[in-house]
Amino acid sequence: MFTFERKANYYETDQMGIVHHSNYIRWFEEARLEMLRAMGLPYKKMEDNGILIPVLGVSCSYKHPIRFDETLVLTLRIQNYNGVRFEMAYEGHSKETGLLSCTGTSQHCFTTSALKPIRMQKHFSAWHEVFLQAAEQDKAE
Repeated sequence: MFTFERKANYYETDQMGIVHHSNYIRWFEEARLEMLRAMGLPYKKMEDNGILIPVLGVSCSYKHPIRFDETLVLTLRIQNYNGVRFEMAYEGHSKETGLLSCTGTSQHCFTTSALKPIRMQKHFSAWHEVFLQAAEQDKAE
């Protein structure tokens, strides 16, 4: 499990004074990229090695709004991983109030720059092991 904190900026709020719903998806991506970096697999390094990680699907359920200058604490984990695809699970809370703000998932796959699927175990076995260990650790928690 990985934890990511993000303070809401004023420009991310809407007319009601709460963070616009579209920003949560952006924050999921920010958190996911930071998690990859923490795993020793920064996305730039993966791209430099010819791997892309397109989003296949994403969902978010909104529970309690985040407001300007409030901090969202996102916990995320690899929910499923099979060497070609993986699914992330997200849960966000307000740091200030502790209230559950959002839950969500995103689905991804590994591809070449031509968007042909890559089997990580075959082409990048060390990176496959990193993902496998992270997924197993997240299931144990």
